[in-house]
Amino acid sequence: MIEGCSTFIHVGQIHVDRSPAAISTVLGSCVAVCLYDSGIQLGGMNHYLLPFWNGNGLQSPKFGNISIPKLIESMLDNGASIRRMEAKVFGGASMNQNVSEAMMIGKKNILVAREILEEYKIKVVAQDVGGYSGRKIQLNLEYGKVLMKYSSSPTKQGN
Repeated sequence: MIEGCSTFIHVGQIHVDRSPAAISTVLGSCVAVCLYDSGIQLGGMNHYLLPFWNGNGLQSPKFGNISIPKLIESMLDNGASIRRMEAKVFGGASMNQNVSEAMMIGKKNILVAREILEEYKIKVVAQDVGGYSGRKIQLNLEYGKVLMKYSSSPTKQGN
């Protein structure tokens, strides 16, 4: 992992930067979309908690359907091209294995990322999603590579 020149983002944040910087975050059921334009070594990352804004309160980037378009817009504002942009998607773990299928926020977060990226015609070139472990990721903006480490798995409960 790149130390010193890495920006750490929290839930509801979006960060776009140029090489030689790096962007990192820690995910559980949240999802991070990493975008990279190799032509100008520009990359960005978001970190969202819930798939959809329900229309109440502010349109916060803690919702995937707000955060992903804002990330794409920020990339374009900084000179990126949709044609050169590639996406990598991480997170969406089921942190509580006893939750019903309907309540699996992680799965819904993954689906919204895939749908919106497809809508914008941005190709997903790598992903590590789902499962039962959290992840720490870092996007290296010199090469567009994402380094990832799993956090320890939660203890299985029930049955």
